[in-house]
Amino acid sequence: MTLPAGARVGPYEVVSPLGRGGMGEVLLARDTRLGRRVALKILPGLLAGDTERLSRFEREARILASLNHPNIATMYGIEETDGVRAIAMELVEGETLAAWIARERYGGRPGSIDRILNIAKQIAEALDARTNAASSVAISSRPM
Repeated sequence: MTLPAGARVGPYEVVSPLGRGGMGEVLLARDTRLGRRVALKILPGLLAGDTERLSRFEREARILASLNHPNIATMYGIEETDGVRAIAMELVEGETLAAWIARERYGGRPGSIDRILNIAKQIAEALDARTNAASSVAISSRPM
C-alpha cells in the first residue's frame, strides 16, 4: 500500500517513499504542525487486519517511545487515519548501512577496520538499550 504524495495521516503529509521493511513501508513526510520532515512507518492495510501484526506494530511504537539513545531514531507519535496506521519518527538523513556496505564491498574498498568496529559498537549499544527496554521488537537504528 503506497500512499501517494500529498496523502495525509494525522498531521503528516506524504512526500515520497523511502523504503520497505518486514512490517511495512517507510515514507518521507512533512509534519504540517511543526514544519519538519519525518519518517512515517506505515502498517499496510493487509497487516492491520492481523491482530498479531497490529499488536507488534503498537508494541514497537511503545518501546521506541520509551527509548532515548543517540543511535535510535526518536519517535514523535502514532497516528491512525481512515484505517491507515503509522509511526512518525525522526528522519535520519544519509547513507544507509546496507548502502555503505555495498559501496565498500563492490567498490573494491574493504572499509577501514576502525570504521567497521565503530559502526558495530554503535549497533551493539543501540541493541543493548532496546534489550533493556523490551525484547523481540524491531527498532530503527542510526549510525553516527
